[in-house]
Amino acid sequence: MTCASCVSRVERKLGKLDGVTASVNLPLESARVTVPAGITDSQITATVEAAGYKATVRVPKVTLEPAEHAEHVAGGVASGDHPPSAAAAKLRPRLIVAAILTVPVFLISMFPAFQFPNWGWAAGILALPVVTWAAWPFHRAAAINARHFSSTMDTLVSIGVTSAYVFSAWQLFADPRMTDHPAGMEGMDSGGLYFEVAAVVTTFLLLGRYLEANAKKKAGDALKALLNLGAKDATILRDGREQQLPADRLAVGDLIVVRPGEKIATDGIVVEGSSAVDASLVTGESVPVEVGPDSPVTGATINTSGRLLVRATRVGAETTLAQMGRLVSQAQSGKAPIARLADRISSVFVPVVLAIAAATFGGWLLAAGPAVSNADLRAAFTAAVAVLVIACPCALGLATPVGLLTGTGRGAQLGILIRGPQVLEDTRTVDTILLDKTGTVTTGHLAVDGTAAFGTATPAEVLRLAGAVEDASEHPIARAVAAAARLAERGHDRSGADAGVLPAVVNFRSAPGGGVQGTVGGRIITAGRTGWLQENGIDPDAAQLAAFSCAEDSGATAIWVAVDGEPAGIISLRDTVKPGSAAAISRLRGLGLRPILLTGDNAAVTAQVAAAVGIAPEDVFAGVLPDGKVEAVRKLQAAGATVAMAGDGVNDAAALAQADLGIAMGSGTDVAIEAADLTVMGNDLGQVAQAIELSRRTLATIKTNLFWAFFYNAVGIPVAALGMLNPMIAGAAMAASSVLVVANSLRLRSFGK
Repeated sequence: MTCASCVSRVERKLGKLDGVTASVNLPLESARVTVPAGITDSQITATVEAAGYKATVRVPKVTLEPAEHAEHVAGGVASGDHPPSAAAAKLRPRLIVAAILTVPVFLISMFPAFQFPNWGWAAGILALPVVTWAAWPFHRAAAINARHFSSTMDTLVSIGVTSAYVFSAWQLFADPRMTDHPAGMEGMDSGGLYFEVAAVVTTFLLLGRYLEANAKKKAGDALKALLNLGAKDATILRDGREQQLPADRLAVGDLIVVRPGEKIATDGIVVEGSSAVDASLVTGESVPVEVGPDSPVTGATINTSGRLLVRATRVGAETTLAQMGRLVSQAQSGKAPIARLADRISSVFVPVVLAIAAATFGGWLLAAGPAVSNADLRAAFTAAVAVLVIACPCALGLATPVGLLTGTGRGAQLGILIRGPQVLEDTRTVDTILLDKTGTVTTGHLAVDGTAAFGTATPAEVLRLAGAVEDASEHPIARAVAAAARLAERGHDRSGADAGVLPAVVNFRSAPGGGVQGTVGGRIITAGRTGWLQENGIDPDAAQLAAFSCAEDSGATAIWVAVDGEPAGIISLRDTVKPGSAAAISRLRGLGLRPILLTGDNAAVTAQVAAAVGIAPEDVFAGVLPDGKVEAVRKLQAAGATVAMAGDGVNDAAALAQADLGIAMGSGTDVAIEAADLTVMGNDLGQVAQAIELSRRTLATIKTNLFWAFFYNAVGIPVAALGMLNPMIAGAAMAASSVLVVANSLRLRSFGK
């Protein structure tokens, strides 16, 4: 395929099959075809061949579509059946030969100093390989299209180049003596030779197509790099022995040994060991993530420190990396609504241009009057050829898909997945964004916010004793208290290996939902809720109860700490705000969005979080159940808002689907990711703002491409028809327009750097 006309024709042919819809992508040279159960692969490929192209069917390993409605990807190229990576290599020898032969043809034809007797014959002989062998890709595609009563940009090029050469040869044969003297410019005035036009136009167009092929390969490099991130081999533990095997042979349940510096071969759960994992290749976040037993890990991330033993939970096409590749590929092979306009125009563009070229030729002859001179004939011919060459709709066909290809590829590198081209349009119109609190604005993990002490006890002593007894429990609150106590110990004691180690606990016992108790350094430590203290015969006084109530009213989760039967203090815990949330919300405001905080938590907690990140009190919805989140989205939509929703949990999935733009945080559940339009693989709210910025930048790039593609043809064709454009300049301009569109799209590769 070479232009938007090719795309349109393949789509129309496939669309004539009952129940079939197809979206053809020019730079990827592929088609995503949705078919009913009764359509076979051979029918699809036969239909593509009937349109004048070749195709093979690639059936995805895992189909996410319902059984009665399958999707296939057909890949193929009109003239040569080769992928974009090989297209440049095939064009290179033709371009080199064309350039070598065109230089002398151009010099001989245009500069009298290089001319000699009968130079026209030499120019014709040198130009012949250029307009035949070098231009063969254009002629071959034009011939195939003609057999199917169709036309594309290759038709325009082939007719233009052939006409220039044949007209010149006819002039030379009609008057063999027209260049028998060095002062050939006078001869040209009386005869008119266009060998240099045919050669130069061919060379420029080959150069343009060669540069396009290289640029399209670069545009697709991001997806290729993403899919190559995965580990090639894995070390597994079987029967107590380690053995190597290819990563694609891993099975669910395999125990994988991951040493420091190695990539984690597949998604899994840490069974043994602790380490910091560099997830930047997948999430785009530079800060390593601490993992330990029961921590989930993602394939293609890098183990930076300790040895890990990981149990595989997903392999092959089910891994996060494979799902990312699938989402990016689907987005790149789709079409933004704005691209449909280009397709509709290109479907009638070439026949209209052929008619304009014929009308131009006829119009010039009519304007010359009854007595048509050679000069009049030359002027008419030059204008008609210039129209054919300047009008080639290459840039039109590349404007949208190359921009989409580059933008989604860059997004994948940043950990941002754009589900489809429609999302680009949606990001432009959203004006309100609903943010789930837990896991989106906050970390989703409790952390000690403060410690209050009673009597002679100190806050540090209360935290240390509580941490020692809580360290024996697996409860999330207990883990948070123990972690804070260890951190405090480490801060107070930097003397050596024992820094951060808590005192031992004996006679430990716990009650689910109540608290814990144990002996630390000969003292009985009791920690937990009010009922747990009362159950153990401990009764706080009125002032202590008031302090506890105050802590809870502030939105914190509070627990008592008692020593030897007497209340010693209170520890407050909160779900902490992510460090970048306030800055991210400021960025969202800068994008013209109104941020609204939505959560099932109580009003006190939510108000505090909203104040910390800069969300207005009137934009806080607290105590909202999952079905209430959907209702909140609908209510805003009914009021005229275009709503985006960012969330990460199962309870957010319905609201993500209801929103005009659903944004899933990649640290969340598969259900949330599946329901969303945009997915950020990290857990930083700043990536949500970055995702919207990238989507809008990609859409703006596509619109710029389309504007210049339309503007170029709208201006170029009338100028050429008026005889104000040399065909050689037209050929250079046409090639340059395609390269300009691709180069403009490639600027997206630097987004976020």
